Amino acid sequence: MSDKNIILIALIIQVLCAMFFIADMASTVFGLALIPSSWMVYEWMEISAAFGLVIGSIISAIAFRRAHKRRERVELQLKAASGAFMEMLNDKLAEWGLTPAEQDVALFAIKGFSTKEISEMRNTSEGTIKAQTNAIYRKAGVSGRPQLLSLFIDDLMGDALVGE
Repeated sequence: MSDKNIILIALIIQVLCAMFFIADMASTVFGLALIPSSWMVYEWMEISAAFGLVIGSIISAIAFRRAHKRRERVELQLKAASGAFMEMLNDKLAEWGLTPAEQDVALFAIKGFSTKEISEMRNTSEGTIKAQTNAIYRKAGVSGRPQLLSLFIDDLMGDALVGE
């Protein structure tokens, strides 16, 4: 049974039990007898409703714990994927034979920084950055930043789009 179904069942149980208690309080406040029954039947209904609330709370706690564990697992997977991407990125940059300066510029360009921003971060002229980006594009076999970024996206996706 999925967490979604478990949460739905717990919610239904809790709502039904809460409705019973609200109806009970309303009948007491307004002096209404909603269901004429013996005190024993009434007590069993209250015990059942309270038990339902406890069960609903337990089911909710279990679902919360599962969701928390799933979130932690996904965060670890995301960290691993991020590390794998950086490793793939560094391998590609090394494969193209980029200088250390060109590697830095390529990383900044892939992150989306403008030529002006890169030149400010590297404390160099925009002309130097333009020359380095042109060298990067030439060594990577692309004509510009969009194609450079596309190379990495293609590598990440692999064959995911083939056959769709």
